[in-house]
Amino acid sequence: MYAIIESGGMQFRVEPGLKLNVPRIQAEEGDPVKLDRVMLVADGEKVSVGNPLVEGASVDAQVVEHGRGSKITVYKRKKRKGYEKTIGHRQDYTRIEIKSINT
Repeated sequence: MYAIIESGGMQFRVEPGLKLNVPRIQAEEGDPVKLDRVMLVADGEKVSVGNPLVEGASVDAQVVEHGRGSKITVYKRKKRKGYEKTIGHRQDYTRIEIKSINT
């Protein structure tokens, strides 16, 4: 059984027992989280596709930890103008563990 969920503007394929990093969620470590933006649920041969969301479907997860991703360097330059700018960025994430998929 698997599902396609949306979290933080990104889509993820999840299964029970899977651990994945999603954009930062406002919850404490160890707290349960209910993700209700489910776009697809597949259970064997039975597939439910939402338009855009599946009615009554949700995914139960638990927050494992919060962290920050690796640093990304952004470099901007305009030719013949003498303009150069270098900045860095680190994205916050929340690591969650999928407990169950409810239809």
